Amino acid sequence: MKSGFVAVAGRPNVGKSSLVNALAGGKVAIISDKPQTTRRRIFGVANGPDYQLVLADLPGFQRPRDPLTEHMQKTVDASFEDVDVVLFVLDARDRIGAGDRFIAQRVFSLGIPVVIALNKVDRLKPGHIASQMQTGSQLGDFHALHPVSAKTGDGVAELREELVGLLPEGPAYFPPDQRTDLSVEEQIAELVREKAIQLTRDEVPHSISTEVEEIEEKVVSAAVYVETDSQKQILVGKGGAMIREIGTRARPEVEALLGHPVFLELKVKVRPKWRRDERMLERLGL
Repeated sequence: MKSGFVAVAGRPNVGKSSLVNALAGGKVAIISDKPQTTRRRIFGVANGPDYQLVLADLPGFQRPRDPLTEHMQKTVDASFEDVDVVLFVLDARDRIGAGDRFIAQRVFSLGIPVVIALNKVDRLKPGHIASQMQTGSQLGDFHALHPVSAKTGDGVAELREELVGLLPEGPAYFPPDQRTDLSVEEQIAELVREKAIQLTRDEVPHSISTEVEEIEEKVVSAAVYVETDSQKQILVGKGGAMIREIGTRARPEVEALLGHPVFLELKVKVRPKWRRDERMLERLGL
């Protein structure tokens, strides 16, 4: 059996989490169009008859601005230890520039195979894709370069096959029916956060964190944390409309995860400057 670990690297918002979900064959990591959606390392597991591919979905490379983003960057750095392959994700719709070159310097210095995925190629003209592939190919001594679309699935099977081919022989690190290393509580908290950040804008999404307080047979209680009273007002919404909408969007996925109907009870709580509070970050697993 072939098994091993692949670190998924790239700038914020290049579609790393979407690609991990596509490769794993189901939802592992939450996604949004806001940078910093992924805050911790999440393992997505792709199981086949003779392989187990473990993908480490990482926060995007960034300059730390506070203890939270400092923790996120440390997570990225530490995650390159003991991996077999790096999957370096580029955005086909964006200019490949200084940020990508900075990451390239880091990943190509590791001495392990680097596979480049040029993501978001759907609805792009062949000439533009070819030009982006040419630019991407100049970033370093890559093992392979795959144009893919995590959204449509184009090229994903070929990319998965490429990655599996680079894995060593080894044991199964996770049970065959497990798709992620996150606990059920952590998965639910992330689903609630996904809906909250999809419905908010400006600084609010970065100030949101979530925590499951209790899971009972028919009720799941979760807290949504923000940093200021004004952010709380936005999250609660007029007459509670916003927090109800977050719950309405999250509940079907929570029920699918648990396998039965539940009432999703959400409370918005203010924790001033939680992104700078080491104890709070530790409690939230960040």
